[in-house]
Amino acid sequence: MSTENEGGPLPSATPPQPFSAPAPLPAQAATPPTPHPYGPDEPQPAPAPETAPQTAPLPPVPALPAYAASGGGGGGGWGAGGSGGGGWGDSPVPGAPVPAPKKRGNGGLVAAVLVAALVAGGVGGGIGYWASNKNDSGISTTITSSGNSKDLSRAADSVATIAKKALPSVVTIEATGSQESGTGTGFVYDKQGHILTNNHVVAPAANGGKLTATFSNGKKYTAEVVGRASGYDVAVIKLTGVSASQLAPLALGNSDTTAVGDATVAIGAPFGLSGTVTTGIVSAMHRPVASSDGTGSSSSYMSAIQTDASINPGNSGGPLLNANGAVIGIDSAIQSTGSSSGTSQSGSIGLGFAIPINQAKRVADELISTGKPVYPVIGVSVDSSYTGQGAKITTSSGAVTSGGPADKAGLKGGDIITKLNDTVIDSSPTLIGEIWQYNPGDKVKVTYTRGGKSSTATLTLGQRVGDSTN
Repeated sequence: MSTENEGGPLPSATPPQPFSAPAPLPAQAATPPTPHPYGPDEPQPAPAPETAPQTAPLPPVPALPAYAASGGGGGGGWGAGGSGGGGWGDSPVPGAPVPAPKKRGNGGLVAAVLVAALVAGGVGGGIGYWASNKNDSGISTTITSSGNSKDLSRAADSVATIAKKALPSVVTIEATGSQESGTGTGFVYDKQGHILTNNHVVAPAANGGKLTATFSNGKKYTAEVVGRASGYDVAVIKLTGVSASQLAPLALGNSDTTAVGDATVAIGAPFGLSGTVTTGIVSAMHRPVASSDGTGSSSSYMSAIQTDASINPGNSGGPLLNANGAVIGIDSAIQSTGSSSGTSQSGSIGLGFAIPINQAKRVADELISTGKPVYPVIGVSVDSSYTGQGAKITTSSGAVTSGGPADKAGLKGGDIITKLNDTVIDSSPTLIGEIWQYNPGDKVKVTYTRGGKSSTATLTLGQRVGDSTN
């Protein structure tokens, strides 16, 4: 892979599945797109999955997660090269996480609905049979509670309190295009009507399609795409016909201070069930997870927050909150075990991944301001087939961009990057994800080995504007 999206293709890996509308059941397991062989600076095309990504499991490197969106919108695999930001290696990384798939097409939604109907029907039938038998006795018994009927007192940081405050600011997004449709989640970003969500959630409606956002009170608004960042898997849409007084933006937390063990609350529309609230903790930080460009044509990596809060197709784009009710991430992908029957997703197994809100906020502000994302780059092409510790710069011609940040800092082909500032770099995907945590123009210290000797260099990150897919 190359920080400039140069290099050879990364080995195919199972991509994270975006969280959007539920995927059709049963569906064929989505095949993660192969990340392009470029570095984190530029995206590289990869094969599209047979079916749209669902809120599928995303395995961490070497196993990558899947996206949590349901329906349309593709979840990239953990393979090489980042989409939009360029991959860091030559070949895809095996076992990549799948973006939480957004609901794919009407088929996915219908399948999910049918399953729910069958479950409801089974329960209804059971209750009906039980009631019939009880009525045969001619005896009716009513049981009442003898406890105090006073309202329960809930702490300000209780899940119930957090959910009550946040739910009115969360929307269920329906994206309809000429080829597919999908359902996902989003949340109010500001009083101007901007909604923050995943790129793979809105991708089906990106080219002349239709977007709607429905609030918990049932009010539905049409929306338009303001900007999309395929590499970061972030998108901003804007509601039409809504006033500032009707909007309550969610408070944003600080993902940089989020720690393993912190409580988490996820809100979304798994399998189309809007307003679903689940809880868990932060299981890990800085997980390199493949992101998707929404079409399955290429993928890249993000340094994600891992949580065990239940996330399923349809959750994509929804907020991951902390104990204070502040957003610390955007639910985007899940790791799934799949199934022997070949279905594309098995649902939550306690491995969900979210885009850190600090990164998402920077990208959202860029999209609102210019309509295009900006990616930091170091100007090298990384060998994704390298199995040692670190990210190895390829020795091919042009592996280090002439006059680029790495070139100016003295890095050469064959060097192995082992640290970026204080973060240990154990693979190409990790390097890509970590670089994207910074802004163009930031100075970073790179630790690398050459001929067995360790050295350090300070470089200033360059930039690449826009996505090749947008």
